[in-house]
Amino acid sequence: MTQPVRMTVETGLAAEQALLAAVCAGEQEYGLLFWQPNDQALVMPRRLSRLPAFETASQISAAAGWPVLLRETGGEPVPQSSATVNIALVYAPPRSEGDQNRIETGYLRLCQPICDLLIELGGDASVGEIDGAFCDGRYNVNLNGRKMVGTAQRWRQSGGRPVGLVHGALLLDNDREALIAAVNRFNEACGLDQRVRAESHIALHEAFPVPDALSRLDTLYRQMLASFLPV
Repeated sequence: MTQPVRMTVETGLAAEQALLAAVCAGEQEYGLLFWQPNDQALVMPRRLSRLPAFETASQISAAAGWPVLLRETGGEPVPQSSATVNIALVYAPPRSEGDQNRIETGYLRLCQPICDLLIELGGDASVGEIDGAFCDGRYNVNLNGRKMVGTAQRWRQSGGRPVGLVHGALLLDNDREALIAAVNRFNEACGLDQRVRAESHIALHEAFPVPDALSRLDTLYRQMLASFLPV
């Protein structure tokens, strides 16, 4: 059974960047990492650090047990805790695909195996925005009309080819109230208008308390990668 690697949020973010660097350097053909925080933090794009109230909001968040960390991808504040499993998918697309739909294809390659798993389990899987969700986006993976996975990606050029880090943060266990409180506390202190709602989210184990879901997801990703990479 696949078990996510347990590490601090800061270490996990660094591990994703190291995986991206390794694929860029040609040290491995692709990367697939499941990691789960053994601490908690509020992770947000670097651009927010330029806001006038950022330092004050960060201090308030840290005092409440949610230190603020910055990431290289975009989006909005995302809470990370032991209730979350992160999926990092790193690969270089086949040159035959061209570059026109690289971003959309990257999201679909991340999202489709999760949707397939949810359908296998008997869930109603969808991809799209959910009102009241934190870090809402067109490529949320949703279960029964509520957000379960947030997604982001970052690309680098390496040796004349693009290499992507496509990331998903999957809510595994129900800690929604604490996660939402962390986001709203920061947003209010930072002068951001957005407020998010616990009922807009759902954890996988709330709907399907199956112990081997991540093992099945690992298999689905490797099958997907084998369809277009020499793995």
